[in-house]
Amino acid sequence: MNIPVATVGAATAGALDGLERLQGPVTVVRRCTELTELVAVSQSGIVRAAVVADEAGDLTAALAERLAAAGVALVALTDDSSLRLRLDAMRIVNAPGSVDPGALADLIAVAVQALEQAGDGAGTAGGNALADPAAAFGPGAAGPEPEGAAEPEGRRGVVTAVWGPAGAPGRTTLAVNLAAEAAAAGARVLLIDADTYGSSVAVSLGLLDESAGLAQACRLADQGMLDDAALHRISASVSLRGHRLAVLTGITRSDRWVELRPAALSGVLEAARRVADLTIVDCGFSLETDEELSFDTMAPRRNASTLLMLEAADTVYAVGAADSVGVPRLVRALSDLADAVPGLEPRVVLNKVRASSVGREPRSQLRGAWERFGPGGEIAAFLPADYDAADASLLSGTALLETAPASALRTSIAELAGVQVAGRRRGALRPRAK
Repeated sequence: MNIPVATVGAATAGALDGLERLQGPVTVVRRCTELTELVAVSQSGIVRAAVVADEAGDLTAALAERLAAAGVALVALTDDSSLRLRLDAMRIVNAPGSVDPGALADLIAVAVQALEQAGDGAGTAGGNALADPAAAFGPGAAGPEPEGAAEPEGRRGVVTAVWGPAGAPGRTTLAVNLAAEAAAAGARVLLIDADTYGSSVAVSLGLLDESAGLAQACRLADQGMLDDAALHRISASVSLRGHRLAVLTGITRSDRWVELRPAALSGVLEAARRVADLTIVDCGFSLETDEELSFDTMAPRRNASTLLMLEAADTVYAVGAADSVGVPRLVRALSDLADAVPGLEPRVVLNKVRASSVGREPRSQLRGAWERFGPGGEIAAFLPADYDAADASLLSGTALLETAPASALRTSIAELAGVQVAGRRRGALRPRAK
């Protein structure tokens, strides 16, 4: 197997001269002067691997993703131990600058083989790559596990995504209050606003959202610098009955969606699983991938954050409004969801349940309609239309458990979260798996 390689950096000269003397399958075909030239060469299709030395410090997860999308495996050479830790965090294959030419050739071959295997697996049950064309070739799959890399010690946190179709079915209300109930029950909870169309978690909790915590976290993750301390520092803190709810606020303007790239978001989720027992993500509604039809090259995906979160989540709640418009809209959206994320089994939640919209005994009416016209499966929860409680919560900028603790809406959400209320002993959080 012949492996044409492009390089950047004079520091690679010794190792690359050694590669050429080996006369093996790895052949240097282009020596670039800067990373932009390397990217252009990689997208031309003439190389299968890239070796970066002098500019390894400028590498990011997004750049590795871009090269991998072009089918180019990336290897970085550096003797800086702190930089190598950053590269490990970005899942970029790396080695010391003084690496033996033979070992470097083997490393390049393994990285290329891993990239090809990841490409062969795209679209299988393990992932559908719809979140981004590079999803199957992301930094995490661009080569073998870095030396010394291991799963973080301790428990691996659970990720729950809250999603629903357009039309304000109550995604943010459910996400905020699920997170609040879990935090007040004593769990370590991180709430993430990943809605790229209309983020509203910050407003719901009375937070100043100028900082856009999720965008900050993505920038650090893109550089391999998002450690646990940084995530704690970026997260806003909300106090709920003596317990802390950590929040990554959403983007402040919808045109900032380009800052939420899949490679960086994956790094944020990895960090979230380390620091939180439960991570709840408020997702956007759209699952469209129209960019596939509009661009011949790799283009940013506005809905990539939603698709990525849905694919990565352990549990997905699909929220719909309980009326003659909201229920059919949810049924159609669930069909789109099944196409976008094959194998996903969301837990359906009908919100704003009231007799005035569906008739007497609304739960029975809705359950019967769902059995006749729905896509199958049971309805996980019926959340009553309690507008007074919801309005009071929004006006005060806090969760229902503080503004309307005895409300029917709060009780239903607490039960969905696995927390006992209404005078009974408060139970521990019991996250449910898909």
